[in-house]
Amino acid sequence: MNTLYPLKFTPILKDKIWGGSTLKKLFNKPSETDKLGESWELSGYNGDISVASNGFLAGKSLGELIENYKGDLVGSQVYDRFGRTFPLLFKLIDANDNLSIQVHPGDEVALERHNSFGKTEMWYVIDAEPEGELIIGFKKDCTKEAYLKALEDGNLGDLLQCVKVAKGDVLFIPAGLVHAIGKGVVLAEIQQTSDITYRIYDYNRLDENGKERDLHTEDVLDVIDFTASSDPKTPYTRSINELATLVSCEYFTTNIIRFNELFTRYYGKVDSFVVYMCMEGNFEIMCNGTKTPVVKGETILIPACVHEVELIPQEEVTLLEVYVN
Repeated sequence: MNTLYPLKFTPILKDKIWGGSTLKKLFNKPSETDKLGESWELSGYNGDISVASNGFLAGKSLGELIENYKGDLVGSQVYDRFGRTFPLLFKLIDANDNLSIQVHPGDEVALERHNSFGKTEMWYVIDAEPEGELIIGFKKDCTKEAYLKALEDGNLGDLLQCVKVAKGDVLFIPAGLVHAIGKGVVLAEIQQTSDITYRIYDYNRLDENGKERDLHTEDVLDVIDFTASSDPKTPYTRSINELATLVSCEYFTTNIIRFNELFTRYYGKVDSFVVYMCMEGNFEIMCNGTKTPVVKGETILIPACVHEVELIPQEEVTLLEVYVN
């Protein structure tokens, strides 16, 4: 059997009514429209399974790879927990218009109602217009009654916390937290493998068929967290040639690595696949004597059986590093 190596995948591109052209401009995503909202960089979601695009495994789906390589690919503890299901979903998102205000269920409700994982996620802001902002939770503790009245009166925005964001900001979005991406924000999203969204408000927007998109008011009430959301941005050390942890939760750990010189990573104690999302710069991954080139906007899966890689920059690089705890 040939040795596993850093794997690239063909992005799954999704047009959205709020999408734009920034992912094409920033990352050369091959969309033929100007409504590209999401690029699913690495996905095991049913119906949207990523396909490898480099090396001798090109053309193989992520599901086939997990079935054939099991713990060597994803890690023994990951395979024992999730089997052939890839537990995380990696996206790039371009909000050319405001996204709907929404909330996601946790594992218990998602399993009971949708036979799915819940959706806890995090955002890394790649770029933002000067007035770019996100909605993150409530300004102060709220009640069900106050929430429903504000929703009925069209004043929900008065209760919600708007946060100005800039390149490099990080936000953690656990299930139950009300949130929305505002116009002019481009971000990387790392989340559980789930596509369940309970839509709270959508600005009375019409879809391609001239109809308003469905809202999920009753479902929302079962999962929403009405407590105030303080300090929504995640602080971290923005130093060069060092690793900083952005998020460590029960579903994943995300680190950030900024480097402009050789950077070596050892994964012998990490019983999980590792995913790199390249936010800035170009570099090469030296692994088992072979170099894999990586350019800005690419996402790479490092198999769990790979215990050491050397990262060789061609310029200053900003890299997100993600694995399952």
